[in-house]
Amino acid sequence: MADSKDAGLSTDVLIVGGGFVGAALACALAEARIPCVVVESGDPQAGLADTFDARSSAIALTSQRLLQRIGVWEKLADEAAPMLDIRVSEGRSRLFLHYDHRDVGEEPFGYMLENRVLRRALLERLMELPAITLLAPARLGMLKRGALQVTAVAAGHCLQAQLVVAADGRGSRVREDAGIRTTRWSYGQSAIVTTVEHERPHRFVANEHFLPAGPFAILPLLPETRSSIVWTEREDLAPVIMAMDDDAFTRELRRRFGDFLGAVRPVGARFSHPLSLQYAARGTALRLALLGDALHAMHPIAGQGLNMGFRDVAALFDVLSEARAHRHDLGSAAVLSRYERWRRFDNTLMLAMTDGLNRLFSNDIAPLRVVRDLGLAAVQQLPPLKRLFMRHAMGTVGELPQLMRA
Repeated sequence: MADSKDAGLSTDVLIVGGGFVGAALACALAEARIPCVVVESGDPQAGLADTFDARSSAIALTSQRLLQRIGVWEKLADEAAPMLDIRVSEGRSRLFLHYDHRDVGEEPFGYMLENRVLRRALLERLMELPAITLLAPARLGMLKRGALQVTAVAAGHCLQAQLVVAADGRGSRVREDAGIRTTRWSYGQSAIVTTVEHERPHRFVANEHFLPAGPFAILPLLPETRSSIVWTEREDLAPVIMAMDDDAFTRELRRRFGDFLGAVRPVGARFSHPLSLQYAARGTALRLALLGDALHAMHPIAGQGLNMGFRDVAALFDVLSEARAHRHDLGSAAVLSRYERWRRFDNTLMLAMTDGLNRLFSNDIAPLRVVRDLGLAAVQQLPPLKRLFMRHAMGTVGELPQLMRA
């Protein structure tokens, strides 16, 4: 952390937001010897407590490569559960879709990690890299983006940078101050998140069961008798379920979970948050780049929200490291336009896909049930199409930034 007596800080990149994507970008830039300052409003140590966040995240194979190359993966690999198979089922139908990682290679589709584990590893790496100055907890004061540089005030420091990166989440103040319009709509759903223990091992199979209210995901953790639950429920029912005592909540959970892993019981805290789609009209402005949820926020139906944020990180790193190699201004319009073009198509496609899947599956309309069943059966019986979907789950489709390549 910076010395509070040092009132002036000059850097190359100012990152507002020290969450997963902001911290990952800082680590990547520091590895390339591009100095950066991270301004984070929260206390980083508070996010490491078990009670802070019961959520876990799906880390696609390409995101794992990114974390490995920025020196983070070695700090958490022993706590990451590989996803070797994915099983998709729908309502009362006997049809299902089964993905086996061996059909596309030896590597898993990805890994499941508890958020506190990922948060701890990123913080440790931030503190190791001398090219990073972390100001936390610190509120961003004045921020001015000019033709030649960015100036800002935070934690008593006057900051100067070539580029500011908004990694400050859905309600990004930096994005709003830049006048970038967002489109947003609610799904009328909430996600209930908790961790469960069960009698039988999950054998590293991820299950997504589509119910009328929305998807019910059972995601493997370590040890093999623990799983993360992402339970999508109607927005009006979620508060009722969250208010239940432990016995009533467990009964409701078991109704949806089933008994294929034996007796199941929740452990630890439970959390709930409303689900919506949001995207910014553009990803860049004068000396500004948007990253992660500040740029796009999607339904968790495919578990790709964080992975798309990491793809933003890797793409922006490619653009900035190439600019540095050619001694270009990191915040110039020419440099940022490449990032804008690269991420626009990829993010738009994923937003459309997750939105369409949720609308198709989160209902109990008879004609759509037939369409869904036929779709699952068709993909199961068409190996080339099935392999394409599997590669999508791994994140290996499309133009990959260098940090995500094999």
